[in-house]
Amino acid sequence: MAEPPRYAPAQAALGIAFLVLATAFFAVLDTTVKYVGAFVPVLMAVWFRYAFHAVLVTAVMLPMRGRSLVKTNHPRFQVLRGSLLLAVSAISFVALQYMPVGEFTAIVMITPLVVTLLAALFLRERVPPLRWVLVFGGFAGALLVVQPGGDVIGWASLLPLVMVFTYAWFQILTSKMARTEDPMTMHFYTGWVGALVASLALPFVWQAIPDMGTFALLCLIGLMGTVGHFLLILAFKRTQASTLTPYLYGQIGFAMFCGWVVFGHVPGQLELLGIAMIVLCGATASWLTARDRRLPVDQPEA
Repeated sequence: MAEPPRYAPAQAALGIAFLVLATAFFAVLDTTVKYVGAFVPVLMAVWFRYAFHAVLVTAVMLPMRGRSLVKTNHPRFQVLRGSLLLAVSAISFVALQYMPVGEFTAIVMITPLVVTLLAALFLRERVPPLRWVLVFGGFAGALLVVQPGGDVIGWASLLPLVMVFTYAWFQILTSKMARTEDPMTMHFYTGWVGALVASLALPFVWQAIPDMGTFALLCLIGLMGTVGHFLLILAFKRTQASTLTPYLYGQIGFAMFCGWVVFGHVPGQLELLGIAMIVLCGATASWLTARDRRLPVDQPEA
């Protein structure tokens, strides 16, 4: 009987390390966006995020991969996927100007629950009753975090939820495309679609960058987003999603820490209760997914 590869545990540990590092990068990205939004228009920060991504990925990967990097079977889906992620970034960058980083990140974490909801409503997938309970529990936690009518007033209180639904569609499309498309090709098109579309709006919002410090922060936004998504690719190449998903919630901790260091913000009791509900419902849903997909493995013959 053949033995399983000895490197598998080490690869899984490396994948978890890449994922945790990616969540830290995303927390720094969100915190920097909130800070720099006081000095430059948000759409400028969005443009820097994708322009940096496009140039860096092209400079690093094109010499290594050549024409295969741009080869795709679904160019229209690549454009749609890049546009969806650009919309997610634009909405989230605006939302961060109205709410704390930690609470914003917690709401992002209900995305897997929203994917379940959309799959049931539009893809006609069967959802067991317990999953519906988790979905509604996650939404209840999100409402405790957002608290419409509280500090986040008016239309701004809806932005995080709009962003989550957009991000859920992005994830559904990504899961479909990943079956036939190369991950690095998708990463390449993500940057260029976002940069080109954002460039259309740039002349209407561009203003002089106040100083070199602000310019460095805008570049940091691009670097954190680009490297963070690349680390996600490396993580999911090394181990299965069910192993990694629980560690995604570590981003909430990193975001709360960054929000405390930079802005001196500490979530209140209701916000903490909402965050706990989101983590509990999301982690339980991830465990159920892993359990449902666990199939008996045929042992190979000796």
